[in-house]
Amino acid sequence: MATTPPDAAELRRRTRAFLELYPPAVTERLAFLRARFDAGLAWVHYPAGLGGLGAPRSLQAVVDAELEAADAPAGNGPNVNGIGLGMAAPTILAYGTEEQKKRFLKPLWTGEEIWCQLFSEPGAGSDLAGLATRAVRDGDTWIVDGQKVWTSSAHQADFAILIARTDPEVPKHQGITYFLCDMHDPGVEVRPLRQITGEAEFNEVFLTGVRIPDIHRLGAIGDGWRVAQTTLNNERVAIGGARIPREGGMLGIVANAWRAHPDQRTPDLHQRLLALWVEAEALRLSGVRLRQQLAVGQPGPEGSAMKLGMARMHQELSGLEVELMAEEGLAYDDWTQRRPQSVDFLGRRAGYRYLRAKGNSIEGGTSEILLNIIAERVLGLPAEPRTDKDTAWKDLPR
Repeated sequence: MATTPPDAAELRRRTRAFLELYPPAVTERLAFLRARFDAGLAWVHYPAGLGGLGAPRSLQAVVDAELEAADAPAGNGPNVNGIGLGMAAPTILAYGTEEQKKRFLKPLWTGEEIWCQLFSEPGAGSDLAGLATRAVRDGDTWIVDGQKVWTSSAHQADFAILIARTDPEVPKHQGITYFLCDMHDPGVEVRPLRQITGEAEFNEVFLTGVRIPDIHRLGAIGDGWRVAQTTLNNERVAIGGARIPREGGMLGIVANAWRAHPDQRTPDLHQRLLALWVEAEALRLSGVRLRQQLAVGQPGPEGSAMKLGMARMHQELSGLEVELMAEEGLAYDDWTQRRPQSVDFLGRRAGYRYLRAKGNSIEGGTSEILLNIIAERVLGLPAEPRTDKDTAWKDLPR
């Protein structure tokens, strides 16, 4: 018999009872997080037994508020395992077998296993469906060979979501299959890619004879493009749909810079700040609307607009911040040549933010591709001509 999903009052009661069983002050952090998952208080909108209780997504805030008030250990956040939480988990939930869900979701949520995304390739970025990494079946395993690029956090990842070509004889969108790849397996080589910031949070990944068991295939053979769309839609929501208070995020930093540097204020900069404040507020309210849509279903192409807007706002605001800070804004002492364990965009200095924001219009789908998605799938405009959509992948020029 189906049970009624808990309401806000019931979630509050459950959370308080959980805190009595596992007092944060005396419970080891990982033990607390594991118990929270088992109690259904990790993702309340996920099914029972998989970190949730089948409650509306919007009620997660009720649980989080109770835990925060009790100074409970924070979960593994999106700055550490953003790809796992924002992309891998919802895709596994949507397409995974019961065994896959039980195996992967809990350690993903607790942060015991970090995830990365093996999608883009040197010759298949914006045209992702043109990817050339091959997966050939060998009994109960698949042998994967190829190269992936722009892979965030691959240097610390335990698993990856991977798409590979399993049938070159059909059109490019049809011959792709989706896998869960163990990043510690033989044949996986990770090399750093140095960025304009001096850091290497991105990587290129070489796959040479990597064996992936068929039980780690996600979805049907040849259905990888459809599965990947779930991942990409969730990715754009994860990047651009964060909950931000009024005058929060990057806008708040720039507003504080305006107040702290009265000698740099000019009418032109004032007009730019006002215009960006209005755009940021419109984007914030659009995010509220998007989360309301998420509460009743899977993310759609509307998330592309949020990600597009976020990229533009970060670039415009970080540029304004540097101008407001004058020579202080040009100082950059973060040439550390290091391998960051997480990306702390807001917690760094103005020079870092200005440089790092340049990548916002590339990562998670280039702004140009997102404009196409919005035009075609949101506004219903005519699609661009695609002359290769019915051509077998092996016959495409490369």
